[in-house]
Amino acid sequence: MPKNSERFLVAYNRIDKSLMKITDLPSHLSFAKKVDKAKQQNALVAHYEDDLKEFGSLRNAIVHNRTGLDYAIAEPHDVIVELIELIDEKLSHPVTVKELFERKVHTLQAHESLAVALKLVREKKFNQLPIYEKGRFIGLITADGIMNWLAGQYTEDICLEIPTLLDIHNHEKRKKTYRFVKSTMSVYEAEGFFKKSISSGNRLEALLITEQGGKDEKLIGIITPLDLLKLD
Repeated sequence: MPKNSERFLVAYNRIDKSLMKITDLPSHLSFAKKVDKAKQQNALVAHYEDDLKEFGSLRNAIVHNRTGLDYAIAEPHDVIVELIELIDEKLSHPVTVKELFERKVHTLQAHESLAVALKLVREKKFNQLPIYEKGRFIGLITADGIMNWLAGQYTEDICLEIPTLLDIHNHEKRKKTYRFVKSTMSVYEAEGFFKKSISSGNRLEALLITEQGGKDEKLIGIITPLDLLKLD
C-alpha cells in the first residue's frame, strides 16, 4: 500500500501539470506562481488557492527533507492526502453545469398573460421565468418586475387589466440580470460569475444554460444563486 507521502506527490505532480496546461507557463516556475496565474483563468484554482499554496510548501518539506529513497520526514495526514487527490480529480474531470443542472426549463411567450406566469410560480415555486417572442429570447420575468408593474398601475379600486408578460418585462428596472453560459462550463466558474456580479453591483438572477452559450439556442438548464448554495 503506497505511503501518504507517495500519494501526495503523485497528486501534486498531476496538479502541477494541470496548472501548466491552464496557464502555458514553463515547468521551472514555482508552483505558487502557477497557482497565481491559473486562478485568474480557472475558478476551481481560485477556490482552492490557499490549499494549493500550502500543498506547495508541504511538497517542498517532503522532497527536500528525505533521508533516503523510501523515507520521508513529513508524512501528510490522511485528510490532506484526500483533499489534494480530490482537487486533482476536480481539475482533471471538472463537474459541468450541464451535469448538475440540466433539466426541462419552463419558458413562456411574450404575448401570454401574467396569469399564466403566476400559475407557474404558484405550482413550481419559480422565481425567474424566461420569455420568448417568435423563438427569440426577450428576457427574464422576476418578482421585482411584477411588483414594479403593480406599483405603476395602482388605482384606488385596484381593478387592473391582466397584462401580458411583455408588459411586465417592460417594468423590469434591471433588464440584464442573466447570462447565457455553455453547457461545458464548470460549476466553480458558474459560482464565480455570481460572485463577480455581486462585487460589481450588477447582481445576476440566473445563468441560462445552452449547449454553446447562445441566447437563441434551446434552454437546457437554469442556475440561480440558491441552486449553488444547496450544493454546499
